[in-house]
Amino acid sequence: MSRERRIPTGIAGLDRVIEGGVRDNTTLLVVGSSGTGKSTFAMQYLNYGLEHGENGLYISMEEPPEQIMREAKMLGFNLDKYYEKELFFFHSKGKDFVKLVDEQLPALVEMNKNFSVKTRVVIDPLTPLTWAIQDKQEQREVITKLFYTLKQLGPVLITTEEHAAPGETIGEDVLIPIYMSDGAVHLTYRPIGGAFNRALEIIKMRATRHGEEVYPYIFVRGIGVVVRTTPLLSAEDMRKYDDLFNKAIRTAADLGANETVLERLAYVKENWSYPFSPKETLQIFFESQGLTDALTKDEIARRKEESKPSDIQLDLKELSVKAPIESVVAEPEEEGLIEIENLRDLEEMIQ
Repeated sequence: MSRERRIPTGIAGLDRVIEGGVRDNTTLLVVGSSGTGKSTFAMQYLNYGLEHGENGLYISMEEPPEQIMREAKMLGFNLDKYYEKELFFFHSKGKDFVKLVDEQLPALVEMNKNFSVKTRVVIDPLTPLTWAIQDKQEQREVITKLFYTLKQLGPVLITTEEHAAPGETIGEDVLIPIYMSDGAVHLTYRPIGGAFNRALEIIKMRATRHGEEVYPYIFVRGIGVVVRTTPLLSAEDMRKYDDLFNKAIRTAADLGANETVLERLAYVKENWSYPFSPKETLQIFFESQGLTDALTKDEIARRKEESKPSDIQLDLKELSVKAPIESVVAEPEEEGLIEIENLRDLEEMIQ
């Protein structure tokens, strides 16, 4: 799909199924109930950036910096050595956070324009902000401004706690942050093999071909979160349906498909990442485009004719450089001129 540079999250296994990492200047939302490891995701994401020469900004609305760094050390992440050098903290309460969004963060973005070092940003968690603003419209406006401001610094990871009612897949209180984010992953407890284990699902990831499975994950001291994933498809697997796609493209051309449809089919072929045959998908697409065997020969001929580029083109080489421009413009025929088919007709007229 996209060939732009990807920024690794540092979450072991996750980058395998999101094309190598996140896009720059985007927001990744980590949604989950209490105990699913959202803060561990945030610390690991930030620590990876610091270890690879980036700066870090940690915005906490619950725990003070000292407690965050202490908990990080228990996981094997030594954030202390970066403190107030490459790593900076904002510790803010719910209602005070609005002032942070309106004043302090824009000032930080302006200052950061003079530096070429990329800054990873973490908000852990966003929940107090959503609770502090009851009005949904105001909540949306503040979150929109927050995301827009922080993305100017670099890639942003935001955690938020959900409280789903029985029967809900996603809690209502996280719908606005999910909608406004560029990517979102959902952390849950799932009964696997008789025990309650943690699992990750990718809800959305804009402009990214991502995995659509349920991925178990574990916590390993010294590493952090390890997501148990496998690559989407091997290079060999990605090409095993090429013959089917090529046949579909030829069939579409024979049925009079225009260039736009053929280009779309070629694009689907290049980016097909599913482990099953695209045959049914192609059939449905053909039907939606009116490309069926029931088309008449006249209709096919008409479509092919409409898809052809114009054959009438002006060949500039045929124009004489010495001749004036007026000489290449045909003069309108005058009434009463005698039409002469060949030179013999002219000779007979003269005699």
